[in-house]
Amino acid sequence: MGMTMTQKIMAAHAGIESVKAGDLIEAKLDLVLGNDVTTPVAIGVFEKGGFTKVFDPEKIAIVLDHYTPCKDIQSADLCKCARDFAIKHNIKHFYDVGRVGIEHALLPEQGIVGPGQMVIGADSHTCTYGALGAFSTGVGSTDMAAGMAAGENWFKVPDAIKVELTGAFKPFASGKDVILHLIGMIGVDGALYQSLEFTGDGVSQLSMDDRFTIANMAIEAGAKNGIFPVDEKTEEYVKGRFDGEVKKYEADSDASYSRTVTIDLSELEPTVSLPHLPSNTKTVREVAGMKIDQVVIGSCTNGRISDMRAAHAVLKGKTVADGVRCIIIPATQAVYRQCLDEGIIADLIDAGCAVSTPTCGPCLGGHMGVMSAGERAIATTNRNFVGRMGDTKSEVILANPAVAAAAAVAGYIANPEEVLS
Repeated sequence: MGMTMTQKIMAAHAGIESVKAGDLIEAKLDLVLGNDVTTPVAIGVFEKGGFTKVFDPEKIAIVLDHYTPCKDIQSADLCKCARDFAIKHNIKHFYDVGRVGIEHALLPEQGIVGPGQMVIGADSHTCTYGALGAFSTGVGSTDMAAGMAAGENWFKVPDAIKVELTGAFKPFASGKDVILHLIGMIGVDGALYQSLEFTGDGVSQLSMDDRFTIANMAIEAGAKNGIFPVDEKTEEYVKGRFDGEVKKYEADSDASYSRTVTIDLSELEPTVSLPHLPSNTKTVREVAGMKIDQVVIGSCTNGRISDMRAAHAVLKGKTVADGVRCIIIPATQAVYRQCLDEGIIADLIDAGCAVSTPTCGPCLGGHMGVMSAGERAIATTNRNFVGRMGDTKSEVILANPAVAAAAAVAGYIANPEEVLS
């Protein structure tokens, strides 16, 4: 029996010829990631275990992005803990305020992750790097500690779902709509501990930013990871960024999949996820007119330059509706600088938006956009669970950047075409 892309990467890193779903393996790691929330916990486990050195200071990344710039004393203490550890162990990929970006946008941008790698991160959206043809998955802080000490982790080899993409997007549809549509089809546990492997002619129609968005939210379907083939767009993206060896793994023709799901991109409409699950999906057309109090455009899901441009295209020359707060968060300093160079930030400020330094902030209800009871936000983030962005009686609707921007102008959910007409 053949292997999937994920299974081939796992076998290679375990140093064995083949694996199958359900096998337990010990695999070598190319990168271990943590942030300001999860790294201090991992440090405590690391030091309690008696470890005095990391396995490789060049293969660990610590990114202070969740509650930074520090919102209170507790977040400052967490950052100091991670900062002191990074200095003590000479961690190469340490990112602090001023150099930091939202981790899952920053690491690919900086060429720290690449095709064929085995990556773990103490953050559930570490699955983002599957867009590059890597196996990457979120783990707990204990596993992060073990990875920092040994450079290896135990894994159970996942089964896989094949997602065949065909066609090309209509205007205002994007990678966010693909993954919301898929989660709506299969549910938040539809891919539980499985690999979502994206294939088909439609993959070539996706930008790298689309792929990052889709892989990022694989976890919202319960998946262990999401992964894309390494093609010309992948190679072009990593060229000049990633200085490691580009390793391509292709699924065997007789690889086993638990099921196949087909999505025709040409039939996709702009889609939203209503409270309180990513699977509660409707088209924008079906829910148009729903009142909005707050708009958040950013996050590790949709804070890249294409997302900023999509929002800008709708907001330029317009004004944020009365009673609506619109918060824009470029995902990295490089994205922020590019927005400045292109005049995007000036236009967004003129429209009445608040533009923030890179931070996860409002996505997890941390700061920079926490909501009160009864308020409703539309956001380009990845989760809309109860209390995700503040009070348990607030609501979050997930959407792509153009749809979120249209809501900012209209004051309610609207198709971008309506706002631009």
